[in-house]
Amino acid sequence: MGALSLPHLIILALVVLILFGRGRISEMMGDFGKGIKSFKQGMNEGTETPLVQPPAQIQQQPVPPASPAAAPVEQPGTTGNA
Repeated sequence: MGALSLPHLIILALVVLILFGRGRISEMMGDFGKGIKSFKQGMNEGTETPLVQPPAQIQQQPVPPASPAAAPVEQPGTTGNA
């Protein structure tokens, strides 16, 4: 009783066609297609450009290598234990 068979669907389609007419149904389907297309375009527009621009990258100056004179020199024969 809950399922619609093929004869039921045919009768239902004929009633809808009589009530609305062929032109009105095609117009509604065209409007439905335009709405879906507009929705998809709106969804894609949000992903193309971010709302907030990321901050500009700060360029760091390269650190010069330490000179050998500044490095601690270890004395031969000392182990650091007292």
